[in-house]
Amino acid sequence: MPEEPCQCPDCQRFYREHDRLIREFPTLRQQQELSWAALQSFRTLSGRVLEDLQKQHGSRAAEASSAQPLSVAGGGEESSDALQQAMADLENINAHLFSIEALMERVFDVRVPEEIEQKFRELAGELAPDPLNVDRLRLNRLLHQTPDLPDRS
Repeated sequence: MPEEPCQCPDCQRFYREHDRLIREFPTLRQQQELSWAALQSFRTLSGRVLEDLQKQHGSRAAEASSAQPLSVAGGGEESSDALQQAMADLENINAHLFSIEALMERVFDVRVPEEIEQKFRELAGELAPDPLNVDRLRLNRLLHQTPDLPDRS
């Protein structure tokens, strides 16, 4: 008996996006380009946010230390700790994205003959509307098992 797809809003949104990406980008080449663009946009945006936070935090820390060298701000310490943690998390994200990019370069270099691309198109039409697609169900389970994400069920 096939596993039933999860009906939570997050998974439903995932199913719709999964199917849309297969329908709109049904070839190996298009999937490669889409993956590369998504990876690069994620790296660009998270890198820029980190850079801006580092600039802001660095200038504020310098101002605070020169204006009040002996005083310790009571409520600002928690905010500063949260900011430091967020910046550390963003640095880790950027490092992981760089590693993913290095690993995926081989995937992006692969080219296949047109008849294989046609096979991708054919199967894309079969996969996209299938709510019980094995890959989708596997990714759905991973989404719910990710320790960093809150339980979504």
